[in-house]
Amino acid sequence: MKIGEGGQFGKSLATAVGRFLRASIAGHVSVSPWGIFASAALRPAASRRTCLTNVLWSGSGQAKFAFSTSSSYHAPAVTQHAPYFKGTAVVNGEFKDLTLNNFKGRYLVLFFYPLDFTFVQRISDMNCDVVAASVDSHFTHLAWISTLQKNHSLGHMNIALLSDLTKQISRDYDVLLEGPGIALRGLFITDLNGVIKHLSVNDLPVGPSVEETLCLVKAFQFVETHGEVCPANWTPDSPLIKPDPSASKEYFEKVNQ
Repeated sequence: MKIGEGGQFGKSLATAVGRFLRASIAGHVSVSPWGIFASAALRPAASRRTCLTNVLWSGSGQAKFAFSTSSSYHAPAVTQHAPYFKGTAVVNGEFKDLTLNNFKGRYLVLFFYPLDFTFVQRISDMNCDVVAASVDSHFTHLAWISTLQKNHSLGHMNIALLSDLTKQISRDYDVLLEGPGIALRGLFITDLNGVIKHLSVNDLPVGPSVEETLCLVKAFQFVETHGEVCPANWTPDSPLIKPDPSASKEYFEKVNQ
């Protein structure tokens, strides 16, 4: 499934960073899902619940279903398969059932935000889809999009807005604040096989960075293609580290010149 058609991760997205509109809804103050990156993150305690279904993708690309009735809960982790999700989303102004399976064979950026009626950045990429999830209903998502478009605050919405009205998806991804019943600002990047390559969770006032997210996706895709290692502060024009003790000397010789 391709949510964004023909788009590129590029300058137009990075320049949009910093535009925020705060709104108070039902006693909660919410800001844009995208914002300034903060390395510190507050995470809710893992909930005790029964894990019913989890979809795992094998190397062959065939879906395998694993069922568990264990009461233990395993929080999402890098190198592990992302928790399966299913829900109703608003896609191009229409209601559609959306699952993790829809993004098989493509990268996915899944991010959570507290509530609708805040400004959302538009993102698209040639081989990466973006899904934004909140505990609002799909009807609220549609009303929110319509309101922004009528106010000329938002053009065509080319990302999916996933409804998590039951809050189960937020629980499965370990971002739900049980008290107020809203999700922290979690961001998850999964690869072609649904494996989590990156995750971060911020407190409510601070969203993730668009520019940082774009760079991470590009880096993971580059490593997947070329098999080399991206050092800290890597950009597409930066030299890479070859995963070999002797060959890696080339990188350190270049950067230390």
